[in-house]
Parts: sequence; C-alpha cells; structure tokens
Amino acid sequence: METELATWHFVAATVAFALFGVGFHVCRAVFNLFPDKLSDTAAVNIFVSSGYGWADHVFGTEYDDAGYYRLDSLKNLRLAIGFSVLGGMGAMLFAPGVAEGIAKLLDLGLQSFIDLLIYRVQNFRLATMA
Repeated sequence: METELATWHFVAATVAFALFGVGFHVCRAVFNLFPDKLSDTAAVNIFVSSGYGWADHVFGTEYDDAGYYRLDSLKNLRLAIGFSVLGGMGAMLFAPGVAEGIAKLLDLGLQSFIDLLIYRVQNFRLATMA
C-alpha cells in the first residue's frame, strides 16, 4: 500500500513533535543530576559544562540560582517545543523519505487505533448480552 502525503500528516506530525518537545523539556529539568550552569561566565559554562552549550547562551535558556535548568520557565518550554517542531518539520521537508516514513507511521497508528476501538466495541456488546 502506497502512502500519499496529506496536509493532516504534517499537522499530526507537528503536534507529535510538540509533544516530544514537552517531553524533552521535562526530562532535561527533572533528570539532570548536576547543574548545567557553573558560573556567571558564558565561556566557562560552555567549555566546562556538558549540559550548557552555545544554543543555551544565544537563546537565553533560563536556569535557577543553583545552575539547574528551570522546569517552571515558559521560555524554556517554548524553546524546547520550537526546536523540536522546527527540527522535525525540517527533517520532513528536506530529508528524502522521512515524510513518507512518518506518514506511514501515522497511518499505521490511526488504523491500529480504529481496529482497537472496533474490537473493544464488539467485546462490549458481547459482554452486555451475556
């Protein structure tokens, strides 16, 4: 079965990439054992810290007083979602075969969901008749 790309594939992929961005944001804030920002000097943080990079400095990622990535920062959440969506959409638009692969995954997921829903409704009817 050949999959054709449709607008809804890109909309659904954008939503999925945004959810991945939320997940990345939460994971970076919650599972970080050591502080990313070690000093007030950007050069020291970039060269010494493994969790702080040029993108954090340029885009102004927010950290708390102890140097940890802030979970409650809307700016950090916006940056995580933006990078995830832009990276995913860039891959879909410019890398050959990626858009078709994601479209196949979305179609497979939708079909599996519909099959599961039909199965559950049929079992519900059988259970109520018994």
